[in-house]
Amino acid sequence: MRVLLISANTEKITMPTLPLGLACVAAATQKAGHEVAMVDLMTEKDTPSVLKRALEGFRPDLIGISVRNIDDQNMAHARFLLDPVKDIMAVCRRFSEAKIVLGGAGYSIFPEAALSFLGADIGIQGEGEVIFPDLIGRIERGASLLGLPGLYLPDHAPRCERRFVKDLDRLPLPHADLLSLPFQKEDLWMPIQTRRGCPLGCSYCSTGMIEGRMLRRHSLETIVEWIAQWRKAGVHQFYFVDNTFNLPVSYAKEICRNLIDQDLDIKWWSILYPKHGDEELVACMARAGCQQVSMGFESGSEQILKNLNKRFTLEEVRQISEALSEQGIKRMGFLLLGSPGETRKSVEKSLSFADSLKLDNLKITAGVRIYPNTPLAKKAIEEGMDASPHGLLFPRFYLAKGLGEWLPETLKDWAATRPHWVIPDYR
Repeated sequence: MRVLLISANTEKITMPTLPLGLACVAAATQKAGHEVAMVDLMTEKDTPSVLKRALEGFRPDLIGISVRNIDDQNMAHARFLLDPVKDIMAVCRRFSEAKIVLGGAGYSIFPEAALSFLGADIGIQGEGEVIFPDLIGRIERGASLLGLPGLYLPDHAPRCERRFVKDLDRLPLPHADLLSLPFQKEDLWMPIQTRRGCPLGCSYCSTGMIEGRMLRRHSLETIVEWIAQWRKAGVHQFYFVDNTFNLPVSYAKEICRNLIDQDLDIKWWSILYPKHGDEELVACMARAGCQQVSMGFESGSEQILKNLNKRFTLEEVRQISEALSEQGIKRMGFLLLGSPGETRKSVEKSLSFADSLKLDNLKITAGVRIYPNTPLAKKAIEEGMDASPHGLLFPRFYLAKGLGEWLPETLKDWAATRPHWVIPDYR
């Protein structure tokens, strides 16, 4: 079967991103014996023309569209990102009679609501590397699609629970023939995912819905070999997209040691959970080529950290921040202001704490995006908000009472003398 896979994402919030997840699905689909073509719309200026050429030239039997983001998570001026996906759907419908399957991280948070809004034929929640080839096989045989875990049809939710692949090495990683490189290689940061799932359960987070709560990981040999292949292809900058690179810390250290032993001469950055960051790990990261880390410590108030179900203390944040600084690793911090229990006093504590860390960069978010089936959604419902999955498809945010008018002016005042701080655009 000829399968056309389309990455709908065009957002460049931190950097232009490559569609790693979709490429993994493409690799698994190829492995199952199907002909695959990919279209990445990240750098395309004339989307309708690009899609028309692909649809008429490839003539797909099935179309998959990856939905990475639902919105830009900016309470000040929220942009709903499914309308452009609707436009993509319209072009596909115009030039092809193939069924359209939705997937991707954003879709997986709102499987029923997004399928209904976009009007697709099928949706796959979660990991598509197993279910998508199975779906294709059933379509070829004319078999029933009901019973596939994580598969949604209009007005039909899955009849059985999703299944997560425990051994990630069973799933093929994409090679250069699938992941085209639309940027100059010196500007490219190649994404790497070494593990999936997060057991931490932060009160507002959607990762558990996307990847599950069980932490699963690739073998060290698989990851290092994949990096080495891209290094031979001329890529020298990598981005570990794992939500918590340092959990478990033993695995993080082994990755670093393997990279050091291979002497690949690469640069990379990662996301650290601000706990379990001992000096040995940080030194190992620096020797392995780590240039920068992102740390979502979110608050400078111990009480707010507890409310968010964070498992670290402010002292642990400070310790790992200082260890990173001593090793010359740049630090980008993240504050998330306005969650339940937030007050003007706790906001000021957070700003003072972040200032004391002397970070290289700080990004501040005001208002917390509410995702379905989270403790934050439950709190919003208790306070009278519509926090149903269909209601939350259109971006809704939680902002503690008493902060609405005060918070924007306060952030502007603090950021005025701190050019390395990024605050919401309140214009």
